[in-house]
Amino acid sequence: MSLSELHSFDLAAQAAAKAADKRHLPLEALDFGVLGTTVPQRGAFYGLPWLAAEIGAPQLAGPTISQACATSARILAEATAAIRNGDASASLAIATDRVSNGPHIYYPNPSGMGGAGEHEVWVLDNFAKDPWAGCAMVQTAENVAAEFRITTAEQNELVLLRSEQYQAALANDRAFQRRYMVEPIEITDRKGRVLVSCTGDEGIRPMERAAVEALKPALPDGTVTYAGQTHPADGAAGMIVTSADKAAAFSQDPAITIEIVSFGQFRERKAYMPAAPIGASRRALAAADIGIDQVAAIKSHNPFAVNDIAFARAFGIGVEKLNNYGCSLIWGHPQGPTGLRAIIELIEELVISGGGYGLFQGCAAGDTGMAAVIKVS
Repeated sequence: MSLSELHSFDLAAQAAAKAADKRHLPLEALDFGVLGTTVPQRGAFYGLPWLAAEIGAPQLAGPTISQACATSARILAEATAAIRNGDASASLAIATDRVSNGPHIYYPNPSGMGGAGEHEVWVLDNFAKDPWAGCAMVQTAENVAAEFRITTAEQNELVLLRSEQYQAALANDRAFQRRYMVEPIEITDRKGRVLVSCTGDEGIRPMERAAVEALKPALPDGTVTYAGQTHPADGAAGMIVTSADKAAAFSQDPAITIEIVSFGQFRERKAYMPAAPIGASRRALAAADIGIDQVAAIKSHNPFAVNDIAFARAFGIGVEKLNNYGCSLIWGHPQGPTGLRAIIELIEELVISGGGYGLFQGCAAGDTGMAAVIKVS
């Protein structure tokens, strides 16, 4: 929608600069950065240094990382490691992607007939086929649905619940989202002319039971309908990671402590992607030395309704324990920044509810998953 013609670096840079100005964040104090992005755009070769300079932090250097939908958790882990290893004192983790209309790429083939090359639609072709597993992402959801005996009816109920949870974020003039979201987003060109102005999420369709239940599965003899999977989206998100003694200089409320406790990564069997967060979460919880019963709130990157149902069954919890205030199943799939938005919402939920441990988990291309445990006091 409004963001579909923007360079995602412009979106991220201007949103971050406005967030820093509004919150009086000392950008000059940052000494490390890591960028997450998964969909190439013009000039993306220059990565984090270019984006950091556009934000107003030209002193920053650091890597650019692409790990499909695990990108957010990975860049947060890299930003954290720089602090823990003493390589930096304040890290910027920022992610951005434009997934609604990714590039069409032409690969040269000098040995081809007449030297003709090959064409790839970066987003859609990769959704349609894992080059190693040999199947579409939706097939991985069907494989997990079969293993956990998840029906279309169960997925429909989950979708309606997740839509209802998202509505809570819109209550009282979007009070929850306004805790963290930069708004309005006004992106300008070099002459200061406004190219885009929007407030909040766009393109989200209301979930009505009759409409959801009328949809047929996307694959023959399958269970996953279009309501039971997310949609390509565009966006950006960022966080600052610093040491405990420096956090007060960045925080709007130094009385609140937000601690990154642990991470977990896991690779599932071939073509069982939506089950990967189960193993990743077990590793993250073990590293944090806590059980699922000690987790106060859970957020997931759930490109399929199947993800949350399988996760809940594996841990013996109800699906309603996950994703208060919304999730990527509802607000979309901007890939790189998806997990960061979910973790930001997890932090805000824990602040509202009085603190405790929070778990983020999500799957990613290649049957992988990542998880993170945070603690809010």
